[in-house]
Amino acid sequence: MARTARGAEVLEMAQEMIVRAKTIEELRQAQAVVLPLAHGLSIEQTAKAIGRSVAWTCRLRNRFLAGETVGDGQRQRPGGRRRQNLSIEGETQVLAPFLDRAQNGGILVVPQIKAELEAALGRTIALSSVYNLLHRHGWRKLAPDKRHPQSDPVAQEAWKKNSPRR
Repeated sequence: MARTARGAEVLEMAQEMIVRAKTIEELRQAQAVVLPLAHGLSIEQTAKAIGRSVAWTCRLRNRFLAGETVGDGQRQRPGGRRRQNLSIEGETQVLAPFLDRAQNGGILVVPQIKAELEAALGRTIALSSVYNLLHRHGWRKLAPDKRHPQSDPVAQEAWKKNSPRR
């Protein structure tokens, strides 16, 4: 025999939520609580009635019983940097000397940044992690210019005019 549904203490609140629900998700969450308690449906029958899987229906019920409603935006969404090597501030500190050099016309050398990061972390990291870090901080790989920044167009034209013809 199936267990009796828990949450009788929040039944009235769920019934009120059905009346004032503004989105379909709020309605489904309230129904996931009300249908088993007020009408004696099993979790499978409730899932079929609200158009969700059994697991999702259980999740909706448990969130409502914990005080989280779908529309209140309190729940932490998936994503983010759960396995981060350094915080954003720490990454900025490691990149600061390289940023100064790059703004003065220096070239960004990724293996040097990788060595600096490994020293800060105390362990080795993949090269792709360095490229991801640079991308996260707005760096991008630039294609070479059509001309060298220190080139002298006047000297080039003079050389072209005075060079021997074959």
